[in-house]
Amino acid sequence: MDIKTLYDANVINITIAKNAFDALYSAFGRHIESWQHEVADRLANSHWTGTASDHAQARIRFLGTELQSAHTELDLISKALADAAEGIAAAQAHLISALDDAKTHKLTVAADGGITWDNDPNSANFAGTDAESQAKQIQARITAALNEADHADQTISARLGHLATNASNGTGLDSATVQADTDAANALQQVPAAGTDPNSVKAWWNGLTDAQQQRMVLNHPDQVGNLDGIPAAVRHQANRTNLANLIQDRNTQLANLGPEPPKMLSVAETNGGPVENPDYTAWKRKRDALRTSLDGFQSIQKRIDGKFDDGGGPNSDPPLLLLGIGDQGQGRAILSWGDPDKARNVSSLVPGLNSTLAGAGAGDASTAKRIYQSATTAATANGDVPPSIASVFWLGYDAPQLEGTGSSVLFQDRAEEGGAAYNKFLTGLRATHEGAPAHMTAQGHSYGSLVVGKATQQPGGLPVDDIVLVGSPGVGVDKATQLGIGADHVYVGTAKYDPVAAAPSPGMLLGGWAAVEAFTNPDGSWHGTDPASQSFGGQRFSVADGSVTDSHDNYFGKHAKGGDSLPNIGKIVSGHGNTITREDPR
Repeated sequence: MDIKTLYDANVINITIAKNAFDALYSAFGRHIESWQHEVADRLANSHWTGTASDHAQARIRFLGTELQSAHTELDLISKALADAAEGIAAAQAHLISALDDAKTHKLTVAADGGITWDNDPNSANFAGTDAESQAKQIQARITAALNEADHADQTISARLGHLATNASNGTGLDSATVQADTDAANALQQVPAAGTDPNSVKAWWNGLTDAQQQRMVLNHPDQVGNLDGIPAAVRHQANRTNLANLIQDRNTQLANLGPEPPKMLSVAETNGGPVENPDYTAWKRKRDALRTSLDGFQSIQKRIDGKFDDGGGPNSDPPLLLLGIGDQGQGRAILSWGDPDKARNVSSLVPGLNSTLAGAGAGDASTAKRIYQSATTAATANGDVPPSIASVFWLGYDAPQLEGTGSSVLFQDRAEEGGAAYNKFLTGLRATHEGAPAHMTAQGHSYGSLVVGKATQQPGGLPVDDIVLVGSPGVGVDKATQLGIGADHVYVGTAKYDPVAAAPSPGMLLGGWAAVEAFTNPDGSWHGTDPASQSFGGQRFSVADGSVTDSHDNYFGKHAKGGDSLPNIGKIVSGHGNTITREDPR
């Protein structure tokens, strides 16, 4: 597609062709009705019986099915042409807008898209001191419009080509073929269900024109923004809208909650001492839950808007993308420093114990940024110019909380659910990545390492090249080889005084036969063999010993006390795990 072809495209002719097929569809429908009345119904009412009659009746019914199939195929052609007109018109409008702005800024656009301008301040055609910046922006818009038109042309051509083949070889008369074609056309009008295979989602998305894609984002931001297999930039766009809607919803619910009921029932109501009013208890529970949810979403909004000192905002470097946001369970948030669809090295961190939505926005997302910075430093030091990193913070599950549900950290149900979701998320990143496959690293901190472990046990395994486990209470398996990527690609960092990583196995606490079993596996941790042990078989990297009070949070440089931990993680994420500072397993 070039500028002249798109600029001169006569979209009206596409619409005329679409209208012609509409007329043909209507006329053919009337023909079927006439045939049904004049032939099929008359024959059925003729009282003709016998073998010949049976054969004739069967053939008539078959012919009726073929006619209905052909009728449906005509309608599918009409719908494809309507989508073509919409897609090409949108691309053309974007091109014309860019060309008009170029003219306004006194820029000259050549047929091949090159842009020139007059640099002489004394000339009447002087383009201004910002001409180069304006030219780059407009050239990008022209390229985007041409790509949009190409995409529409390819997707519609494929649909029309398929229908033309059906018409020429007779398969369009087969009811099963027509049903499949109808289902495919209908699928273009609705977002795939949550949990759909990311590769199928990608195929669905690519089958839409840009105009159809934008309509999906506008009409279904909550679905599109959280669907694995959708490009990262699109998810960010949809989730910005979704986040605003979630905040508005919480504010509306709080406003409609009604006045606070009396906290206590009177003595007269209880025939005894005052007790807490159950209406107040229910009201307060709902209010507190809404406030917690609102605080979390507002924290994410502040992060995206760049209201925190350590990064974010529309012009942040690296860009911060919102790849997921939702109100399931304790809340969901997925943020990425850098675009994982374009980066050569992609890291995704699963946080653990006490991780919250509010914490993700206020501070935990900074952990992923520190990983980004460390990986960028390591890539540069190893000659990767320019460095290409994306670092994701993935809070896509209900992390255990010590307050209120402290026992949940002792069980694996949250990790099971989270592991399945995390696996699908990374499969989606693989599907949407542009160019050569990225070097991908899965990271799990604390209970998040168990989530990563569970993710590796999903069908097909976890689509990553390296795994980093820090502060781990176990990953649900006893050997690094069981994680599916080879023990030499499983990296473990454990501080000497980390109370979570050093937690004893259940058997050592339960006593009895369980204690005997634990004695036979001295490397046991709460959720399997201690990943830092020699028997686990991972690659142990150096971290600072820390103390009981701070070591669990030091792995990512939060308190500048992690020693070699963050630099080592940066080396692994950038694809240079062979350069880490090693430490002997315990």
